[in-house]
Formats: sequence, structure tokens, C-alpha cells
Amino acid sequence: MSDLLRWIGQFENSKIVALLIFFVTFCAIIIYVFTGKRRKQRLESYKYIPFEDEEASQTQRKVDKDE
Repeated sequence: MSDLLRWIGQFENSKIVALLIFFVTFCAIIIYVFTGKRRKQRLESYKYIPFEDEEASQTQRKVDKDE
């Protein structure tokens, strides 16, 4: 066990271990985000948020002009 800790403690080896940890974490996040139908539908609906905001503000301007 102490040999393993000594090996990881060396700078050139710790970079490899850190790279592997971050890569596995990144892959896990990607898999989590893009799997599941409900999550996919929710994420797809988010892409229209900027357009919905513009439509709401244009409708409000029309109402303000009519008054």
C-alpha cells in the first residue's frame, strides 16, 4: 500500500492519475445528461427559452401600445 501511495505521490505519476479521474468523471456526467427520455425531453425544451422570452416581451409591448 505504501508503494502505491509513493508511486502516486510522484509528480509525473500523479498527473496520469488525475487525468484518469477527471476523464472518468467527465464521461459519467455526459452519460448522465444524455440518457433517459424524460431528461432528454426536458433538455430539448430548454433550447426554446430565449425565443419564448422574446415573444412574451413583444406581446407585452403590443398591449402597452394599445392602451
